[in-house]
Amino acid sequence: MPILGENNPLLGNESSTTRLKRYQNTFIKTIVLTLKSSPVNYLLVFVPLGLAAGYLNWSPNAIFWINFCAIVPLASILAYATEELAEEVGETVGGLLNATFGNAVELIVSIIALKENQVRIVQASMLGSILSNLLLVLGCCFIAGGITRVQQTFNQTVAQTMSSLMGLATAGLLIPAAFHASLPEPKPSKGNPPPGSSDALILSLSRGVSIILLIVYILYLVFQLKTHKSLFEEQSQEADDGIITALPQDIEHSQKEEDNHLSVFSSLSVLVVATVVVSFCADYLVGSIDDIVESSGLSKTFIGLIVIPIVGNAAEHVTAIIVAMKDKMDLAIGVAVGSSLQIAIFVTPFMVLIGWIIDVPMSLYFSTFETAIMVISVFITNLVILDGESNWLEGAMLLSTYFIVALAFFYYPDVGINN
Repeated sequence: MPILGENNPLLGNESSTTRLKRYQNTFIKTIVLTLKSSPVNYLLVFVPLGLAAGYLNWSPNAIFWINFCAIVPLASILAYATEELAEEVGETVGGLLNATFGNAVELIVSIIALKENQVRIVQASMLGSILSNLLLVLGCCFIAGGITRVQQTFNQTVAQTMSSLMGLATAGLLIPAAFHASLPEPKPSKGNPPPGSSDALILSLSRGVSIILLIVYILYLVFQLKTHKSLFEEQSQEADDGIITALPQDIEHSQKEEDNHLSVFSSLSVLVVATVVVSFCADYLVGSIDDIVESSGLSKTFIGLIVIPIVGNAAEHVTAIIVAMKDKMDLAIGVAVGSSLQIAIFVTPFMVLIGWIIDVPMSLYFSTFETAIMVISVFITNLVILDGESNWLEGAMLLSTYFIVALAFFYYPDVGINN
């Protein structure tokens, strides 16, 4: 007994040391798995440079482009941590997490831009994210998957459901534009327009439409995760097939797969840290846009519509192309079209309501040209995926449409909200 009593303090010290080592191992494992999650994480070297550039007031070009490169791997890390967390908390909560954090970079950049009254940047980045996913990402998927195959197939019902919702989102932009065209030109005013003016009517209409679109998005989540989840299970099954077939062959492989995933606490920690760093980088990036416009001659519309969406969607671009090359087209369609859908009926209406809260006149009214681009893009995408089959030529068609749109916006001058 005395021996046990003497050993008790030692056992306590040993337990404390073991716990500390476990925390250290978890910390190291989290960092290693996060860094290995994507090849673009090599660009993390730009993160401290971007923060230093903004803090030390380097040139606007340096601040913009260094932080641009820094946000790309941070977007990838946010996507990885969200996926890891979704796997741990279950399908329903996981779907909500993906909906919330899947477009975290776009949300952060847009909120910061909105606080600085950069409404054109917010509108252009929303439209640009939709177009880049529908045309650029989906086109690259069709080419990457179809270049070595005659034809690829995917779930036609799921694709058509997403396409129909994209049509609804397009109506949410088309109706305010048509409504604006039928009203007399308002008198110029600063801040929120006076009640009764055509601008006030557009804002009221946009806020009402945004609430409706957000309700539709909630109904879509219920449709996807509960009432008709069997339609979407094939996408999850495709992602898991390789693991499922390997499990019976090697028990050690199962342990390795378990070790290659983050815990809930680790995933949340990575999400919080990445979100905070992204907010700083995005703040510096948005703050340098005005100087970039003056020095480069590029319009705010082009920067928001073509350049910024590349940052927020970089991880999704890579993921969609890789799974398309593996002939998992249901998953590729879900990433590309599903991301556009989230931007169209979740992020954009949400930004209108945020503008309402912080007293910034963000609306769903886009210029006639931008609305026409949106309608044409959704129309072409719907035609391509209508039959549930794809090939490389259809991918080339989508890419060509995107390049035409990019060229048009390169020459398209900045216009005010009321023009």
